[in-house]
Amino acid sequence: MSKTRRFIIVLAVIGIAFAFLYPSLNWYFFTPKEDQAIAVGSREQIREYSRRMAFKDITELKRLAAAGDEKPLPSEFKDVVGVAAKLYKESRLAAPKVWTAKTVLTAFDNERAAYDAIEAKYRATVLAVKARHGNAVQLGLDLSGGMSVIIQADLEALSKKLGHTLSAAEREDAMKRGIEVLNNRIDTFGLTEPVIRRQGEDQIYVEIPGTADPERINSIIMGRGKLAFHIVDDEATARLETYLASNPLGVDEKSLKVADAGIVPAGSVIRKFYKKDSYGLDEFTGRYLVINEVPGLDGTHVQSAQVSSDPITGAPETNFVLDKQGGELFYALTSANVNKTLAVVLDDRIKAGARIQEPIRESVRMTGFGAEEANNLALILRTAALPIELSVVSQQAIGASLGEESIVQGRNAILVGILGVFVFMFLFYKGAGVNATIAQVLNLYLMLSILTAFKLTLTLPSIAGFVLTIGMAVDASVVIFERIKEEMAVGKSRKAAIDAGFHRAFWAIWDSNITTIIAALFLAQLGSGPIQGFAVSLAIGNMVSLFTALFVSRLIFDFGSDTLHRSHLSISWRIK
Repeated sequence: MSKTRRFIIVLAVIGIAFAFLYPSLNWYFFTPKEDQAIAVGSREQIREYSRRMAFKDITELKRLAAAGDEKPLPSEFKDVVGVAAKLYKESRLAAPKVWTAKTVLTAFDNERAAYDAIEAKYRATVLAVKARHGNAVQLGLDLSGGMSVIIQADLEALSKKLGHTLSAAEREDAMKRGIEVLNNRIDTFGLTEPVIRRQGEDQIYVEIPGTADPERINSIIMGRGKLAFHIVDDEATARLETYLASNPLGVDEKSLKVADAGIVPAGSVIRKFYKKDSYGLDEFTGRYLVINEVPGLDGTHVQSAQVSSDPITGAPETNFVLDKQGGELFYALTSANVNKTLAVVLDDRIKAGARIQEPIRESVRMTGFGAEEANNLALILRTAALPIELSVVSQQAIGASLGEESIVQGRNAILVGILGVFVFMFLFYKGAGVNATIAQVLNLYLMLSILTAFKLTLTLPSIAGFVLTIGMAVDASVVIFERIKEEMAVGKSRKAAIDAGFHRAFWAIWDSNITTIIAALFLAQLGSGPIQGFAVSLAIGNMVSLFTALFVSRLIFDFGSDTLHRSHLSISWRIK
């Protein structure tokens, strides 16, 4: 292969690696700490921040407008000015030469519209930073601090409940639903973005960065979602809506009761209706429904739920399947309540409602939703009630200060390792040592980019694997350089010695690295936790070192021979 093609390949690899690494560089080096702190919070915290900042900004705009301030708005309002300019253009009005508080507020129909636009600006900004964090290399718990929990799933109890031995597909589905439930609950309770993954056949590993309350975590993990289907009392709901029209605060927010006992009959209760907002969180729609207090069907009878499309209209619909007992109960419920509304209630929150068209048995089809609503409902049906009993096996808390100290120590170890390799290689191999050092720096660069590309987690053992790889990877350069020295000792020219040195050292380097990679891959498969992190980083490092030692290093030598036309090779103090 020609030097030009090899050079293009190296540039392409470096460019692709930079594309993978850029989100991490952007997050850790160019995103302000205060923005990071907001973005790693839960969506509830992000919503509160956006609304608080929007209220602060709209208050400031109103103050400036009332004071008759004609000065241009500061740069912090540039996004709001952009929205106002767009509204002026849509209304075919001439945009003002100077954007003041008054001209900006004039662009909106009312104060609420201005507030919503400002909140949308903050929401989009923070969620974009949150997405950036999701694409960056993640720090393990030993580096970021927080809490790790190992949860045991009782698959035997589920097997006894179902009355048969679980198949592989049933075990897989039960574990998947358990992970989905935990993921949904932990973020809903206002915690920072969790890391939840399966560990082994019947365990779930949870990492919660930052400071977390162990008792609160346990209550979230051990709590069981309460999903049920209730019949809506349409007449009582209509009476309640009429009552609230003249008494907007007529429903007590804590007890969800009204003073007028005649509105809600005995055996019925008031519940709030919720929808997902722009943050992906439940938000009260302002609507109350009166439902039968006793559920018509418990959510534990739901076996599966998915979203499909109507074959005729193409409209999204949510389909779910009940077990045999649930099918009989649901058939009796729907038979007695045709043309009434069925409410899906999760933890006393109404999440969806649908009109009963006809009696239904095991397979249920719910229509009348948008695509997003249908997907949300399917998720609720799948994950609301845990299919398996969970118990905490181990729980460990790690302080953030320890994590920060580990990061500094790991970084220093890598820098000292590279510097040590550079000094050693320069002292023993002179100019060729610089070649080896360039290969090692590129080696580290590519390892980090691969870590980001595959969304692997950087832990302290991973850093140890990187440091070890730096020391091991230089072995390939040592083998090649010694072979080149032997060829030069018998009188070969620079180019001939380089060709022979790389050719004869190739299989020795290949065999040693492949055996290490095989061992690391087995270690990654059989090990877990810190052992797995070390093995993965070691395997990545060895794969990359093959490329840098045999491809990049050779290209640098050939560049000196063919492009710079050098006849002398600086590779030893004894060879002149």
